[in-house]
Amino acid sequence: MKISHAMNPHQISRRRFLRGAGVVMALPWLESLPVWGAEPMTKGGAPAATPRRLAVLFMANGVNPTHWWAEGAGETFKLGPSLAPLEPFKGKINFVKGLFNKAATGVGIHPGMTGNLLSGVPLTKGAELHGGVSMDQMLASRIGDQTVQPSMVLGCEQPVTGYHESNFSMAYSSHISWENATSPVPMEVYPSLAFDSLLENRGSMRNQSVLDRVMDQAATLERQVSATDKAKLDEYLTSVREVEKRAQNMRAAKAKADANAQGGSTPTFLMKRPDNGLPEDIREHMRLMCDILALAFQTDKTRIATLLLCRDISGLFYPFLNVKLAHHLASHSDTSDEFLRINQYYTSQYAYLINKLASMPEGEGTVLDNSCLVFMSNMWSGSKHDNTKVPVLTAGGLGGTLETGRFLDYADSGDENRRLCSLYLSLMDRMGVKLDRFGDASTRLAGV
Repeated sequence: MKISHAMNPHQISRRRFLRGAGVVMALPWLESLPVWGAEPMTKGGAPAATPRRLAVLFMANGVNPTHWWAEGAGETFKLGPSLAPLEPFKGKINFVKGLFNKAATGVGIHPGMTGNLLSGVPLTKGAELHGGVSMDQMLASRIGDQTVQPSMVLGCEQPVTGYHESNFSMAYSSHISWENATSPVPMEVYPSLAFDSLLENRGSMRNQSVLDRVMDQAATLERQVSATDKAKLDEYLTSVREVEKRAQNMRAAKAKADANAQGGSTPTFLMKRPDNGLPEDIREHMRLMCDILALAFQTDKTRIATLLLCRDISGLFYPFLNVKLAHHLASHSDTSDEFLRINQYYTSQYAYLINKLASMPEGEGTVLDNSCLVFMSNMWSGSKHDNTKVPVLTAGGLGGTLETGRFLDYADSGDENRRLCSLYLSLMDRMGVKLDRFGDASTRLAGV
């Protein structure tokens, strides 16, 4: 997980934490303790605005083009079969059609379609990596000092090395978050390590419960807050306990993998799942990473995140979906019922995270109301390797600045008016970062 900046002691002292031996646990917003992190008051003395947060979830190799659709808006908003898991939340999402990343078209399949998805900068072939800073890291460089952790970069599949037949590095296929033109942000794929980073769980006590180490402080705090906040705090601590138990189960698997790597010739990152210590059941892996991201947003530990659910040319298998082929090969039959079920599985992970944030009260609304969750893929059709348009969804109102429950169609708007980077400029504006240009765009996306 990348930490590119650190808050100064004055900023940190204004936040609410529970501290114990080797652990620092940030707390969610509590109405009887109105502290919003670095700036609890504006310069004019008014209460500061609720924090806004942005996360990108990535699924590789496109969608089932027959069933990935939406129509209407508001009461008439309808979703296609691939998006069925999102039906309970359709009033909180936007379906965005027709956007594209021009720098990723006509350059060869897979890595060249992926490594600049969040930057819009042309990629270089051959041994030397060269692209651009991704949108999430641009935000982290400008506003990351407002939180303890400037950004969170998570993944559910190990990066791969080497080169694709197109002569692009597979690093481009493995990472969507880039801190500069030549370096991807290190991605955390192990849930136990992501949990440790979230709670600053360090040292020889990592195997001991973090809650046990802060329980005295938690009991003292509960006596100081309102009854409503006490219930909220109890619910939060219960959530942390549940995530901790699952992360601890996976800690032992990683330790075993590391021990095997030390005694053999194959490093851990080259081992196959589950020998590498990653959960064999990817359903548990993805849910746990979503839970960790949700806790990070709820506690304002970070306001910027990416979650790579599967990398480009993914080798993940889905026996629980009755799909025999790995993700990448299944995408070559992208109109099949099997790939439809894969799409539905991934949108169900998105729906799970939406529901988690929507269930977290914050201010006058919820954490989801103050966030934007972007779900996207690197191409439209895996069978044709067509990325002249890419699937994009958004969820959450981003502090009341983003209307939801809409079908936004840019397919026939002309190339100049359907750039992904124009969407990024629009979202970064709402996050308080206003740029004249980003990637290949100098204008905001109309209608957002």
